[in-house]
Amino acid sequence: MNSSLPITSPECVGTVKGPGETPHEYTFIAPDPARRVKHGEFVYYLAEVDDARLRILGRVTGRRSVRLFPDSFMADPAVPPSQVAALVGYDSDANELFEITVAVLGYYSETLKEFVNPRVPPTGGAPVYIAEDELLTQVLSRRKQGEIGSAYLGTLLSRPAGAVPVALDVRGFTSTHLAIIASTGSGKSYLAGVLLEELMMPHNRASVVILDPHGEYDTLQEMQNAPEFRHGDYRPTVRIFRPDTIRVRIDSLTLADLRYLLPSLSEKMHYQLGRAYAFAQRSFRDHYTLEQLLYAVRQSAEGKRADADEEVSEDDSTTGGLVWRINSALRGNRIFNDFENLELGELFKPGQCTVIQLNEVDRREQQVVAATLLRRVYQARINTTKRQAGPGDPDYIPYPVFCLIEEAHNFAPASADAVSTDVLKQILSEGRKFGVSVGLITQRPGKLDGDVLSQCMTQCIMRITNPIDQNRIAESVESVGRDLLYELPSLSKGQVIVSGSSVNTPVMLRVRTRITRHGGADVDAPAEWVRWFVEGRAASSARDRALPAAPRELPIEEDGDILFA
Repeated sequence: MNSSLPITSPECVGTVKGPGETPHEYTFIAPDPARRVKHGEFVYYLAEVDDARLRILGRVTGRRSVRLFPDSFMADPAVPPSQVAALVGYDSDANELFEITVAVLGYYSETLKEFVNPRVPPTGGAPVYIAEDELLTQVLSRRKQGEIGSAYLGTLLSRPAGAVPVALDVRGFTSTHLAIIASTGSGKSYLAGVLLEELMMPHNRASVVILDPHGEYDTLQEMQNAPEFRHGDYRPTVRIFRPDTIRVRIDSLTLADLRYLLPSLSEKMHYQLGRAYAFAQRSFRDHYTLEQLLYAVRQSAEGKRADADEEVSEDDSTTGGLVWRINSALRGNRIFNDFENLELGELFKPGQCTVIQLNEVDRREQQVVAATLLRRVYQARINTTKRQAGPGDPDYIPYPVFCLIEEAHNFAPASADAVSTDVLKQILSEGRKFGVSVGLITQRPGKLDGDVLSQCMTQCIMRITNPIDQNRIAESVESVGRDLLYELPSLSKGQVIVSGSSVNTPVMLRVRTRITRHGGADVDAPAEWVRWFVEGRAASSARDRALPAAPRELPIEEDGDILFA
């Protein structure tokens, strides 16, 4: 159904009162005894636009009573006001009225694939209608559930469950990036799981990598055997790289990575490390081991002749300190390796979801792993797009990729200089040209770099109670209206506001049920305590029964004293 199609039997819910406080608002009066005109509900009025009678859709942004019970009806708390009204013949249902404020969206244009505000305000006294489920299903989502490029997240919150399904346009957030923002316990990881399930459906078959600092996404492996994800010969692949299998080759670290990993470098050490890095790149053609890097450090000591073969003694404080720091950070490290690397062709494949678990990994090492991975795949997409890499090359990635980053505020912190921040900023600003997109998940948007958040053009925002986080969202997210931002503290678990380039207008949804199990559930501490106490007592009793009985001590009398043997 299109907003320009003939309208049959619309349900009138109120009458236009007049303009609102802003040019794109109006108010109407409604009795609303069934309480259908909720905050966030969609209504419309009819207007002539280009010789066509169109529905001009709007979203309810405010609601206040304009006719209430007289104060005297509430004098006795023990007697309901409705009972007093009935005694005096006051019909409360017939006399209760509400003034509803509506923000105008406009009519939906099939040509432009967006809402167009006709700048035609409704006339006073004009009827206002509740938008039909069929109309909203047609115009709220840019894609229909189940079609190529759609990600069905849930149904409209203001309608009964299942009445108005809403699907994100995958192309929208894979070209302009995605942010999932929510307080702890609001369901952000659950929502991310739903989104990942949609990306791995047969109608999408995405190439996805997840940076998982807490090990919450193991259960996605269930997709491989679930019938919902199978179609013909297609079945999604889920690969999990645990901390002991993650490898970053030392020669793939940049100078910035090395400086970030090495603690407390002096200015002279910074200078010498830069010379050593350039020496290693030049001498070993970008492929060098830890020992060769240390050799480069010794060879690049200040005052050493470039043509001299002898190495500088580590008695030199700068050289010795730098060698010690490099050995402390890299020698024996399970992640940084002389020869092994996470190969891009193994991580990124259409129809494959790759989980890189970074739990049990130091925070700085997590940031370096993220920086090197994002930098490598971005460069690989550039090389492939410009035909500088072809089949058989290790950096040949001939398809777009999507990288989902949990706890994004740790990889692009607002108040710290993390090595992964600059890489993220570059991809967020330029990655769309080369098919590299990023999804950020955070519970503390106030701690996330503002430039990083503002470049995510699709936002999924769940309950947020912290005022600093609310202000950061208001500053960085342009597509969410103030009226919806006021809803953030009152959202329940599993409810989300979706806005931006993947939907036609901001909507409030209830998230659908996941197909795979949720892996990020909180620990039930009291239940665990009770279980371990009961099991521990039972195990102790079993051990006691298994031990041989201690011999009975018999009294022995010796010199008038009673002893026990």
